[in-house]
Amino acid sequence: MKHHDVIIIGAGAAGLMCAASAGYRGRDVLVLDNAKQAGRKILISGGGRCNFTNQKVEPANFICGNSHFVKSALARYRSSDFIELVERHGIEYHERDHGQLFCNDSAKEIVTMLLTECEWAGAQIKLRTEISEISKNADGLFELITDKEHYSCESLVIATGGLSMPKLGASPYGYHIAEQFGLKVLSTHAGLVPFTWHSDQKQRFEPLSGIAVPSTITAKDGPQFSEALLFTHRGLSGPAILQISNYWNPGEAISINLLPGEDVRAKLQQALESSPKQSLRNALSQWLPKRLVEVLFEEPLLNKALNQLVHAELEQLALDLESWTLVMNGTEGYRTAEVTLGGVDTNELSSKTMEAKSVSGLYFVGEVMDVSGWLGGFNFQWAWSSGVAAGLAV
Repeated sequence: MKHHDVIIIGAGAAGLMCAASAGYRGRDVLVLDNAKQAGRKILISGGGRCNFTNQKVEPANFICGNSHFVKSALARYRSSDFIELVERHGIEYHERDHGQLFCNDSAKEIVTMLLTECEWAGAQIKLRTEISEISKNADGLFELITDKEHYSCESLVIATGGLSMPKLGASPYGYHIAEQFGLKVLSTHAGLVPFTWHSDQKQRFEPLSGIAVPSTITAKDGPQFSEALLFTHRGLSGPAILQISNYWNPGEAISINLLPGEDVRAKLQQALESSPKQSLRNALSQWLPKRLVEVLFEEPLLNKALNQLVHAELEQLALDLESWTLVMNGTEGYRTAEVTLGGVDTNELSSKTMEAKSVSGLYFVGEVMDVSGWLGGFNFQWAWSSGVAAGLAV
Protein backbone atom coordinates (compact mmCIF):
# COMPACT_ATOMS: atom_id res chain seq x y z
CA MET A 1 0.00 0.00 0.00
CA LYS A 2 1.36 3.43 -0.98
CA HIS A 3 0.90 6.15 1.63
CA HIS A 4 0.50 9.90 0.96
CA ASP A 5 -0.27 12.70 3.40
CA VAL A 6 -3.07 13.98 1.14
CA ILE A 7 -5.06 12.38 -1.67
CA ILE A 8 -7.30 14.58 -3.79
CA ILE A 9 -9.97 13.01 -5.97
CA GLY A 10 -10.52 15.22 -9.01
CA ALA A 11 -8.01 17.03 -11.24
CA GLY A 12 -10.23 20.00 -11.98
CA ALA A 13 -9.93 23.64 -10.93
CA ALA A 14 -10.52 23.16 -7.19
CA GLY A 15 -8.53 19.92 -6.94
CA LEU A 16 -5.44 21.28 -8.69
CA MET A 17 -5.54 24.50 -6.65
CA CYS A 18 -5.80 22.49 -3.44
CA ALA A 19 -2.93 20.21 -4.52
CA ALA A 20 -0.55 23.10 -5.18
CA SER A 21 -1.49 24.86 -1.92
CA ALA A 22 -0.94 21.69 0.13
CA GLY A 23 2.23 20.76 -1.75
CA TYR A 24 3.84 24.13 -1.03
CA ARG A 25 3.31 23.41 2.67
CA GLY A 26 5.51 20.34 2.32
CA ARG A 27 2.65 17.86 2.23
CA ASP A 28 3.02 14.70 0.12
CA VAL A 29 0.09 15.12 -2.29
CA LEU A 30 -1.43 12.75 -4.85
CA VAL A 31 -4.25 13.78 -7.22
CA LEU A 32 -6.35 10.98 -8.76
CA ASP A 33 -8.78 11.35 -11.68
CA ASN A 34 -10.39 8.93 -14.11
CA ALA A 35 -10.16 11.41 -17.00
CA LYS A 36 -7.55 11.34 -19.74
CA GLN A 37 -6.77 15.02 -19.24
CA ALA A 38 -6.63 17.39 -16.25
CA GLY A 39 -8.86 20.47 -16.16
CA ARG A 40 -11.23 19.46 -18.93
CA LYS A 41 -13.98 21.85 -17.83
CA ILE A 42 -11.47 24.70 -17.66
CA LEU A 43 -10.44 24.04 -21.26
CA ILE A 44 -13.93 24.53 -22.71
CA SER A 45 -14.97 27.38 -20.41
CA GLY A 46 -15.51 30.91 -21.67
CA GLY A 47 -15.59 29.76 -25.29
CA GLY A 48 -12.08 28.35 -24.84
CA ARG A 49 -10.77 31.57 -23.24
CA CYS A 50 -11.67 30.74 -19.61
CA ASN A 51 -13.45 33.42 -17.60
CA PHE A 52 -11.11 32.64 -14.70
CA THR A 53 -12.38 35.17 -12.14
CA ASN A 54 -14.09 38.53 -11.72
CA GLN A 55 -12.67 41.89 -10.63
CA LYS A 56 -15.33 42.23 -7.94
CA VAL A 57 -16.30 39.10 -6.02
CA GLU A 58 -18.80 39.37 -3.16
CA PRO A 59 -20.58 36.72 -1.07
CA ALA A 60 -23.83 37.99 -2.65
CA ASN A 61 -22.64 36.54 -5.98
CA PHE A 62 -23.13 33.01 -4.64
CA ILE A 63 -26.12 30.78 -3.93
CA CYS A 64 -25.76 28.56 -0.87
CA GLY A 65 -28.14 27.17 1.73
CA ASN A 66 -25.96 28.90 4.34
CA SER A 67 -25.38 32.43 3.02
CA HIS A 68 -22.47 33.04 5.42
CA PHE A 69 -20.52 29.92 4.44
CA VAL A 70 -18.58 31.43 1.52
CA LYS A 71 -17.35 34.52 3.37
CA SER A 72 -14.24 33.09 5.07
CA ALA A 73 -12.71 31.36 2.05
CA LEU A 74 -13.43 34.28 -0.30
CA ALA A 75 -11.84 36.71 2.17
CA ARG A 76 -8.69 34.60 2.62
CA TYR A 77 -8.07 34.02 -1.09
CA ARG A 78 -9.43 36.88 -3.16
CA SER A 79 -9.78 37.33 -6.89
CA SER A 80 -6.83 39.74 -6.71
CA ASP A 81 -4.69 36.86 -5.39
CA PHE A 82 -5.56 34.68 -8.36
CA ILE A 83 -5.00 37.58 -10.79
CA GLU A 84 -1.55 37.99 -9.26
CA LEU A 85 -0.85 34.29 -9.89
CA VAL A 86 -2.01 34.61 -13.51
CA GLU A 87 0.27 37.63 -13.99
CA ARG A 88 3.23 35.81 -12.41
CA HIS A 89 2.86 33.12 -15.06
CA GLY A 90 2.85 35.74 -17.82
CA ILE A 91 -0.70 35.01 -18.94
CA GLU A 92 -2.22 37.96 -20.77
CA TYR A 93 -5.89 38.65 -20.09
CA HIS A 94 -8.62 41.20 -20.72
CA GLU A 95 -11.70 42.48 -18.93
CA ARG A 96 -15.20 42.25 -20.39
CA ASP A 97 -18.56 43.48 -19.11
CA HIS A 98 -19.31 43.30 -15.39
CA GLY A 99 -15.64 42.76 -14.41
CA GLN A 100 -15.26 39.37 -16.12
CA LEU A 101 -11.62 38.41 -16.82
CA PHE A 102 -10.68 36.16 -19.77
CA CYS A 103 -7.40 34.86 -21.19
CA ASN A 104 -6.33 36.70 -24.33
CA ASP A 105 -5.14 33.46 -25.89
CA SER A 106 -6.49 30.19 -24.53
CA ALA A 107 -7.91 28.44 -21.47
CA LYS A 108 -5.02 25.98 -21.89
CA GLU A 109 -2.82 28.62 -20.26
CA ILE A 110 -4.77 28.33 -17.00
CA VAL A 111 -4.51 24.53 -17.00
CA THR A 112 -0.77 24.73 -17.78
CA MET A 113 -0.33 27.25 -14.96
CA LEU A 114 -2.10 24.97 -12.45
CA LEU A 115 -0.14 21.90 -13.57
CA THR A 116 3.09 23.89 -13.33
CA GLU A 117 2.18 25.02 -9.81
CA CYS A 118 1.48 21.40 -8.83
CA GLU A 119 4.82 20.33 -10.30
CA TRP A 120 6.69 23.08 -8.45
CA ALA A 121 4.87 22.15 -5.24
CA GLY A 122 5.76 18.48 -5.69
CA ALA A 123 2.17 17.27 -6.05
CA GLN A 124 1.76 14.13 -8.17
CA ILE A 125 -1.15 13.70 -10.61
CA LYS A 126 -2.36 10.29 -11.79
CA LEU A 127 -5.00 10.29 -14.53
CA ARG A 128 -7.03 7.38 -16.01
CA THR A 129 -7.43 5.96 -12.52
CA GLU A 130 -10.65 4.28 -11.41
CA ILE A 131 -11.38 4.16 -7.67
CA SER A 132 -13.39 1.12 -6.65
CA GLU A 133 -13.48 1.50 -2.87
CA ILE A 134 -12.85 4.08 -0.13
CA SER A 135 -12.83 3.32 3.58
CA LYS A 136 -11.45 4.65 6.87
CA ASN A 137 -9.42 2.19 8.93
CA ALA A 138 -9.01 1.78 12.68
CA ASP A 139 -5.93 4.04 12.66
CA GLY A 140 -7.98 6.90 11.18
CA LEU A 141 -6.36 6.63 7.76
CA PHE A 142 -8.37 6.61 4.55
CA GLU A 143 -7.75 3.63 2.26
CA LEU A 144 -8.43 3.77 -1.47
CA ILE A 145 -8.47 0.79 -3.79
CA THR A 146 -7.97 1.70 -7.44
CA ASP A 147 -7.51 -0.29 -10.64
CA LYS A 148 -3.76 0.33 -10.31
CA GLU A 149 -2.72 0.67 -6.66
CA HIS A 150 -3.90 0.49 -3.07
CA TYR A 151 -3.37 3.86 -1.31
CA SER A 152 -3.70 5.31 2.17
CA CYS A 153 -3.75 8.93 3.37
CA GLU A 154 -4.43 11.10 6.40
CA SER A 155 -6.43 13.73 4.50
CA LEU A 156 -8.86 12.95 1.69
CA VAL A 157 -10.15 15.83 -0.46
CA ILE A 158 -13.19 15.37 -2.68
CA ALA A 159 -12.96 17.69 -5.71
CA THR A 160 -15.17 15.73 -8.09
CA GLY A 161 -17.37 18.60 -9.28
CA GLY A 162 -21.09 18.48 -9.96
CA LEU A 163 -23.36 16.91 -12.57
CA SER A 164 -23.13 19.61 -15.25
CA MET A 165 -21.76 18.61 -18.67
CA PRO A 166 -21.79 14.80 -18.38
CA LYS A 167 -19.91 14.56 -21.69
CA LEU A 168 -16.87 15.79 -19.74
CA GLY A 169 -17.18 12.94 -17.27
CA ALA A 170 -19.38 14.66 -14.66
CA SER A 171 -20.88 12.15 -12.21
CA PRO A 172 -22.50 11.96 -8.75
CA TYR A 173 -19.43 10.19 -7.35
CA GLY A 174 -18.58 12.95 -4.86
CA TYR A 175 -22.13 12.91 -3.48
CA HIS A 176 -21.90 9.14 -2.99
CA ILE A 177 -18.69 9.53 -0.98
CA ALA A 178 -20.34 12.20 1.20
CA GLU A 179 -23.32 9.93 1.83
CA GLN A 180 -21.06 6.96 2.52
CA PHE A 181 -19.53 8.92 5.41
CA GLY A 182 -22.93 10.08 6.69
CA LEU A 183 -22.97 13.64 5.30
CA LYS A 184 -26.18 15.21 4.05
CA VAL A 185 -26.41 15.94 0.32
CA LEU A 186 -29.00 18.50 -0.81
CA SER A 187 -31.04 17.80 -3.96
CA THR A 188 -29.33 18.97 -7.13
CA HIS A 189 -30.49 20.59 -10.35
CA ALA A 190 -28.97 22.35 -13.34
CA GLY A 191 -27.87 25.98 -12.98
CA LEU A 192 -26.68 28.65 -15.43
CA VAL A 193 -28.70 26.84 -18.07
CA PRO A 194 -30.91 27.85 -21.05
CA PHE A 195 -34.71 27.54 -20.91
CA THR A 196 -36.82 25.47 -23.30
CA TRP A 197 -40.15 26.33 -24.96
CA HIS A 198 -43.51 24.68 -24.49
CA SER A 199 -44.64 23.20 -27.83
CA ASP A 200 -47.04 26.09 -28.59
CA GLN A 201 -44.34 28.65 -27.70
CA LYS A 202 -41.83 26.83 -29.89
CA GLN A 203 -44.07 27.13 -32.92
CA ARG A 204 -44.50 30.85 -32.30
CA PHE A 205 -40.97 31.86 -31.31
CA GLU A 206 -38.67 29.41 -33.12
CA PRO A 207 -38.43 31.73 -36.19
CA LEU A 208 -36.71 34.27 -33.90
CA SER A 209 -33.72 31.93 -33.38
CA GLY A 210 -30.46 33.89 -33.43
CA ILE A 211 -31.94 37.24 -32.38
CA ALA A 212 -30.29 38.81 -29.33
CA VAL A 213 -31.55 41.89 -27.48
CA PRO A 214 -30.60 43.74 -24.28
CA SER A 215 -32.95 42.87 -21.43
CA THR A 216 -33.60 43.00 -17.72
CA ILE A 217 -35.01 39.74 -16.37
CA THR A 218 -36.54 38.90 -13.00
CA ALA A 219 -37.75 35.63 -11.49
CA LYS A 220 -40.11 35.21 -8.55
CA ASP A 221 -37.57 35.11 -5.73
CA GLY A 222 -34.38 36.28 -7.43
CA PRO A 223 -32.46 39.44 -8.20
CA GLN A 224 -32.69 41.29 -11.52
CA PHE A 225 -30.13 40.69 -14.24
CA SER A 226 -29.55 43.19 -17.06
CA GLU A 227 -27.73 41.44 -19.88
CA ALA A 228 -28.33 40.02 -23.35
CA LEU A 229 -31.29 37.74 -24.08
CA LEU A 230 -30.88 35.25 -26.94
CA PHE A 231 -33.65 33.42 -28.80
CA THR A 232 -32.72 29.85 -29.81
CA HIS A 233 -34.47 27.00 -31.64
CA ARG A 234 -35.09 25.32 -28.32
CA GLY A 235 -35.94 28.30 -26.11
CA LEU A 236 -34.24 31.28 -24.47
CA SER A 237 -30.56 31.66 -23.65
CA GLY A 238 -27.96 34.41 -23.29
CA PRO A 239 -26.30 35.74 -20.12
CA ALA A 240 -29.49 37.18 -18.59
CA ILE A 241 -31.32 33.86 -18.94
CA LEU A 242 -28.42 31.81 -17.60
CA GLN A 243 -28.21 34.08 -14.56
CA ILE A 244 -31.93 33.96 -13.78
CA SER A 245 -32.07 30.17 -14.22
CA ASN A 246 -30.28 29.84 -10.85
CA TYR A 247 -33.30 31.42 -9.15
CA TRP A 248 -36.11 29.87 -11.22
CA ASN A 249 -38.36 27.00 -10.17
CA PRO A 250 -40.44 24.90 -12.58
CA GLY A 251 -43.84 26.44 -13.28
CA GLU A 252 -42.81 29.95 -12.24
CA ALA A 253 -43.07 32.90 -14.60
CA ILE A 254 -40.15 35.09 -15.60
CA SER A 255 -40.60 38.79 -16.35
CA ILE A 256 -38.60 40.36 -19.19
CA ASN A 257 -38.08 44.08 -19.79
CA LEU A 258 -37.26 44.37 -23.50
CA LEU A 259 -36.32 48.05 -23.25
CA PRO A 260 -34.19 48.16 -20.08
CA GLY A 261 -33.28 51.57 -18.77
CA GLU A 262 -35.96 53.26 -20.89
CA ASP A 263 -39.18 55.01 -19.91
CA VAL A 264 -41.39 53.15 -22.37
CA ARG A 265 -44.45 55.38 -21.90
CA ALA A 266 -42.33 58.48 -22.53
CA LYS A 267 -40.83 56.87 -25.66
CA LEU A 268 -44.28 56.04 -27.03
CA GLN A 269 -45.53 59.56 -26.25
CA GLN A 270 -42.48 61.10 -27.94
CA ALA A 271 -42.99 58.93 -31.03
CA LEU A 272 -46.69 59.90 -31.11
CA GLU A 273 -45.85 63.61 -30.96
CA SER A 274 -43.08 63.53 -33.57
CA SER A 275 -44.69 61.10 -36.08
CA PRO A 276 -48.40 60.68 -35.26
CA LYS A 277 -49.22 58.92 -38.55
CA GLN A 278 -46.36 56.43 -38.30
CA SER A 279 -47.47 52.82 -37.89
CA LEU A 280 -46.86 51.14 -34.55
CA ARG A 281 -44.86 48.47 -36.43
CA ASN A 282 -42.39 51.07 -37.74
CA ALA A 283 -42.17 52.86 -34.40
CA LEU A 284 -41.39 49.68 -32.44
CA SER A 285 -38.99 48.43 -35.14
CA GLN A 286 -36.74 51.40 -34.37
CA TRP A 287 -36.28 50.02 -30.85
CA LEU A 288 -36.46 46.23 -31.34
CA PRO A 289 -35.76 43.81 -34.22
CA LYS A 290 -38.70 43.88 -36.65
CA ARG A 291 -39.12 40.08 -36.56
CA LEU A 292 -39.48 40.18 -32.77
CA VAL A 293 -42.04 43.01 -32.96
CA GLU A 294 -44.12 41.04 -35.48
CA VAL A 295 -44.16 37.92 -33.31
CA LEU A 296 -44.94 39.74 -30.07
CA PHE A 297 -47.87 41.84 -31.30
CA GLU A 298 -50.96 41.17 -33.42
CA GLU A 299 -51.00 42.36 -37.03
CA PRO A 300 -54.08 44.65 -36.72
CA LEU A 301 -52.46 46.48 -33.80
CA LEU A 302 -49.12 46.86 -35.60
CA ASN A 303 -50.85 48.32 -38.68
CA LYS A 304 -52.49 51.11 -36.66
CA ALA A 305 -51.06 54.62 -36.81
CA LEU A 306 -49.79 55.87 -33.46
CA ASN A 307 -52.54 58.52 -33.32
CA GLN A 308 -55.17 55.76 -33.71
CA LEU A 309 -54.09 54.01 -30.53
CA VAL A 310 -56.31 54.59 -27.50
CA HIS A 311 -54.90 55.12 -24.01
CA ALA A 312 -55.63 51.53 -22.93
CA GLU A 313 -53.69 50.15 -25.93
CA LEU A 314 -50.69 52.38 -25.24
CA GLU A 315 -50.76 51.35 -21.59
CA GLN A 316 -50.89 47.64 -22.51
CA LEU A 317 -48.02 48.12 -24.99
CA ALA A 318 -45.88 49.67 -22.27
CA LEU A 319 -46.67 46.79 -19.92
CA ASP A 320 -45.86 44.18 -22.59
CA LEU A 321 -42.51 45.78 -23.35
CA GLU A 322 -41.52 46.43 -19.73
CA SER A 323 -42.73 43.18 -18.21
CA TRP A 324 -43.24 40.52 -20.87
CA THR A 325 -44.24 37.53 -18.74
CA LEU A 326 -43.47 33.95 -19.78
CA VAL A 327 -43.78 30.54 -18.18
CA MET A 328 -41.11 28.37 -19.78
CA ASN A 329 -41.37 24.60 -20.21
CA GLY A 330 -38.12 23.79 -18.39
CA THR A 331 -34.35 23.94 -18.86
CA GLU A 332 -31.90 22.11 -21.10
CA GLY A 333 -30.65 20.29 -18.01
CA TYR A 334 -27.15 19.15 -17.10
CA ARG A 335 -26.18 18.64 -20.76
CA THR A 336 -25.55 22.37 -21.23
CA ALA A 337 -25.62 23.63 -17.62
CA GLU A 338 -22.52 25.48 -16.46
CA VAL A 339 -23.02 24.60 -12.78
CA THR A 340 -24.90 22.25 -10.48
CA LEU A 341 -27.09 23.80 -7.81
CA GLY A 342 -27.22 21.89 -4.51
CA GLY A 343 -24.74 19.23 -3.40
CA VAL A 344 -22.97 18.48 -0.13
CA ASP A 345 -24.69 20.47 2.62
CA THR A 346 -22.33 23.24 3.75
CA ASN A 347 -23.71 22.99 7.29
CA GLU A 348 -21.77 19.70 7.42
CA LEU A 349 -18.47 21.49 6.65
CA SER A 350 -16.11 23.96 8.27
CA SER A 351 -16.29 27.25 6.37
CA LYS A 352 -12.63 27.91 7.22
CA THR A 353 -11.06 24.60 6.16
CA MET A 354 -13.78 22.76 4.12
CA GLU A 355 -13.35 19.75 6.45
CA ALA A 356 -16.37 17.62 7.33
CA LYS A 357 -17.32 18.39 10.92
CA SER A 358 -18.22 14.76 11.64
CA VAL A 359 -15.39 13.01 9.74
CA SER A 360 -11.87 14.05 10.64
CA GLY A 361 -9.60 14.38 7.59
CA LEU A 362 -12.38 14.42 4.95
CA TYR A 363 -12.62 17.63 2.89
CA PHE A 364 -14.84 18.88 0.05
CA VAL A 365 -13.88 21.67 -2.38
CA GLY A 366 -15.41 23.33 -5.44
CA GLU A 367 -18.69 22.52 -7.13
CA VAL A 368 -19.38 19.25 -5.28
CA MET A 369 -20.75 21.26 -2.36
CA ASP A 370 -23.87 23.42 -2.19
CA VAL A 371 -22.19 26.59 -3.47
CA SER A 372 -22.97 28.01 -6.92
CA GLY A 373 -21.78 31.32 -8.30
CA TRP A 374 -23.26 33.70 -10.82
CA LEU A 375 -22.10 33.72 -14.42
CA GLY A 376 -18.94 35.79 -14.79
CA GLY A 377 -15.98 33.94 -13.25
CA PHE A 378 -17.51 33.43 -9.80
CA ASN A 379 -17.60 29.63 -9.93
CA PHE A 380 -13.92 29.49 -10.79
CA GLN A 381 -13.17 31.90 -7.95
CA TRP A 382 -15.00 29.55 -5.58
CA ALA A 383 -12.84 26.69 -6.90
CA TRP A 384 -9.65 28.71 -6.23
CA SER A 385 -10.78 29.99 -2.80
CA SER A 386 -12.16 26.70 -1.47
CA GLY A 387 -9.16 24.81 -2.89
CA VAL A 388 -6.73 27.07 -1.08
CA ALA A 389 -8.78 26.92 2.15
CA ALA A 390 -8.52 23.12 2.21
CA GLY A 391 -4.93 23.14 0.91
CA LEU A 392 -3.84 25.22 3.90
CA ALA A 393 -5.53 22.80 6.32
CA VAL A 394 -4.88 19.25 5.07
